[in-house]
Amino acid sequence: MQNRMFQNTCNQFKNDINRIIGIIDEAGFVIACSDESKVGIYKENIMRIFESTADEKMIDGYCVRKIKSYNKTEYVVFCEGTDDTAKGYCAILGTHFVTVKQYYDEKFDRNSFVKNVILDNVLPSDVIYRTKELHLSIECPRVVLLVRTYKQSEVSIVDILKGIFPDKEHDFVVRIDDNDVAIIKELRSENDDVYTYARNIDDAISAEAMVKCSVGISTVANTIQELARAYRESRIALEVGKVFDTEKTIVSYDNLGIGRLIYQLPTTLCELFLNEVLKKESIDVLDSETIYTVQKFFENNLNVSETSRKLFVHRNTLVYRLDKIKKITGLDLREFDDAIIFKFAMMVSKYLTNSPTKM
Repeated sequence: MQNRMFQNTCNQFKNDINRIIGIIDEAGFVIACSDESKVGIYKENIMRIFESTADEKMIDGYCVRKIKSYNKTEYVVFCEGTDDTAKGYCAILGTHFVTVKQYYDEKFDRNSFVKNVILDNVLPSDVIYRTKELHLSIECPRVVLLVRTYKQSEVSIVDILKGIFPDKEHDFVVRIDDNDVAIIKELRSENDDVYTYARNIDDAISAEAMVKCSVGISTVANTIQELARAYRESRIALEVGKVFDTEKTIVSYDNLGIGRLIYQLPTTLCELFLNEVLKKESIDVLDSETIYTVQKFFENNLNVSETSRKLFVHRNTLVYRLDKIKKITGLDLREFDDAIIFKFAMMVSKYLTNSPTKM
């Protein structure tokens, strides 16, 4: 259908320009032309511009100009002649074909529609109508996996992800911006393991693009209208994971626990909480060895003997460190209630230090 729209454009300009004009795809074939006998012909010479750094060239008596999308040349327009008039026609044609392509993408392209759905750019009243028009399932379980890279790669992240999720009928790979790519994955059965998909993504990007990434996993969206909510969850998973689970590359919204609660609190309320529960000094005055001791103490369920064994220190040494913490903060970690308050205070302090950007 897109090619027909390009052909209609060529026919509209045919009489006004009175020169042979057309467009070639990245495979080198003429997909639309004012001289329809040339449609389908392979233009080997014009293919040279795809490898050139120049956006415009004169080749075999034609002015040839690139049409780019996401910094990638998708099409080439051509106009008969090598004079300034041909250059002007090429510039006009290029702009017009880009407009035609954008219109097509917005109206008929499934990927663009799904992207607009997850970004909440489609009116609720239009979602069902457009979903039926594009022959998509309205009710089926889907999850959103948001992949974030922190460094540019020479290898296309989108291409890697499309290789992992090749089923274009049911799964969608959507570029959000320079760092984020969302995968909308349809779950076919109860045995679908979302974590396995996330691990495959992490492994593939590390091996092929040689950059680090993080993957945020949403809860299940059972209808297409719920995808915007699922996308927000995947973003929150990445943001909260960045603050509280810095070592993890895969973070699920389902497993954020207290971190998700803290993330939703106003910073002023968090600061007020710290001032109230820490009667004496701030947690910030504790050295790294003491913080590490606390973490191990929590991991071992407040068991002094087990923690001292894991830390390879004498029991009395651990008791001394716990007494030191009580003296500084006013909280005795051997008491369950104080331990809970201290754990929560540590997480709030970490949250305020990292100052995450909320959606």
